[in-house]
Amino acid sequence: MKLFECQKCGQLLYFENTLCEKCGSRLGYLRARETLSVVEPAGEVWRALAEPERRYRFCANAEYDVCNWLVDQEQPSPYCLACRHNLTVPDLAVPENVTRWRKIEYAKHRLMYSLLKLQLPLATRAEDPIDGLGFEFLVPGAARPDGTVTPVMTGHANGVITISLTEADDAERERTRSEMGEAYRTLLGHFRHEIGHYYWDRLIADTGHLEKFRAAFGDEQRDYGEALQQHYADGPPADWQSNYVSAYASTHPWEDFAETWAHYFHIIDTLESARAFGIIVLPRVPAGAELATTISFDPHKAKVGQIIDSWTGLSIAVNEINRSMGLPDLYPFVLAPAVVAKLTFIHESIHAPRQPAVPEDAAEPVEMAAP
Repeated sequence: MKLFECQKCGQLLYFENTLCEKCGSRLGYLRARETLSVVEPAGEVWRALAEPERRYRFCANAEYDVCNWLVDQEQPSPYCLACRHNLTVPDLAVPENVTRWRKIEYAKHRLMYSLLKLQLPLATRAEDPIDGLGFEFLVPGAARPDGTVTPVMTGHANGVITISLTEADDAERERTRSEMGEAYRTLLGHFRHEIGHYYWDRLIADTGHLEKFRAAFGDEQRDYGEALQQHYADGPPADWQSNYVSAYASTHPWEDFAETWAHYFHIIDTLESARAFGIIVLPRVPAGAELATTISFDPHKAKVGQIIDSWTGLSIAVNEINRSMGLPDLYPFVLAPAVVAKLTFIHESIHAPRQPAVPEDAAEPVEMAAP
């Protein structure tokens, strides 16, 4: 993630900021310019200092303090490019739901930032009812708009990503992480994993990349239900770390792809943050020379070898910093050669030539239903 600065006072700003803590200026995110801008009232709309010739409204979800993105005043939708993908949000009359939804939206907006940076296909369900992307944020046990009550499981199906609000409860998520024996479980991690399933359908299935995918990840035609049952009954293979980025990735080629996709996004987003802070890794021991790296490149445009090499040095350094604080490793994973080959496949799939797919800042409004 980039860093930003206040156009009025030069204060350091972060992606989720809505006010400058130094001068008090209101802030809004300009997607087209990939920047956080000071905004000033201009009648019933706003003028952004980063693009003063145009006028903007805040996304309708700014009312709940879950979004700071701006919408061009000429666009018909009340929602920004990130929030237009929402199909269902929780009952906002319940304060706890708003608090948890806010955490979910913070993670989702970081996901959307990366997808837009990489110019990945990003149609809404309103724009493309068959292949468009949609999100449902559901409370277990609550009724849907049609009156049905169904169990809520975080996952992806036919372009719709469902996130259970329980995942925004830190204690509940940690309990689940421990019970599942996972090294890592976060809201942002869920989004990055589930969007991997979505893009498998968009970029790999029924394309010329399928055979190369099978060579790296295995045959996805293997029965998925049986694979899940076997994984939960027997656990991962003893040598899983030699071939998979996580134990769960060994379940089935689809899960392997989604897990590896998520890690690719973990890596490039963290490298962008390291670049923004000017981080240099230079171990002060002779044997540490191979870990030295200066992260001065844009990971969204870099070659995969440069990404992996820099990530190796950075992840080792930040893991040791975490240990110095008595915390678990920030990145408790090993990138074996087979995993690097899979990351390379994902990198090439993302950067493969295709028609520009970044949506314009315009779309029909999407109904925001509360179950």
